[in-house]
Amino acid sequence: MTTTTTPNYEHKTVEEKWQQLWKQHNDWAANPGTDRPKYYVLEMLPYPSGRLHMGHIRNYSIGDALARYKRMKGMNVLHPMGWDAYGLPAENAAIKNGVHPRQWTHDNIAYMKGQFERFGFSYDWPKEISTCEPDYYRWNQWLFLKMLEKGLAYRKHSRVNWCPSCQTVLAHEQVVVGCCWRHESTPVEQTELEQWFFRITSFADALLEDMKELQ
Repeated sequence: MTTTTTPNYEHKTVEEKWQQLWKQHNDWAANPGTDRPKYYVLEMLPYPSGRLHMGHIRNYSIGDALARYKRMKGMNVLHPMGWDAYGLPAENAAIKNGVHPRQWTHDNIAYMKGQFERFGFSYDWPKEISTCEPDYYRWNQWLFLKMLEKGLAYRKHSRVNWCPSCQTVLAHEQVVVGCCWRHESTPVEQTELEQWFFRITSFADALLEDMKELQ
């Protein structure tokens, strides 16, 4: 009696081959010159404060499956990726590891991008953004100044949720049983600070009316 063994599937070799071909042919790029129906897929940009884990894979697999499905339906899909590189997650991780935040952030972006590519997600990488780069945040600044110029951004005192450990204001969703979501033993304090506000009431009616345009 002979036993036939199935050869092991060399997934790394096979996947690297196809991923290189996708990259060379720019297979996941949106084509602005086509008349095909357009579709935009954007998942939440990850914080580059560590490494990708299975929670990331679960989240980004959903968006990738949708992007691939819409391409198969003949649509011109824009599926970019980028990095939410500002804020406390990156800063706290850099402090914890004794590294300058810029170096920590850039090193993590390079590593996490490699992880994304090895997972085979169909991102349009030439359209990659990073919120800590001047060519990105200059437009945030421009937009804010336009809103300030039009009287849509203003300052006033307001009561806020303050975390003494983070030394920052927290959203209501970041307060868990009266404590900071990052520092579970730190009670959140109610204090009054001068804050920036946006006068969305000035265009609330237009926003509601335009809801009819969504499909």
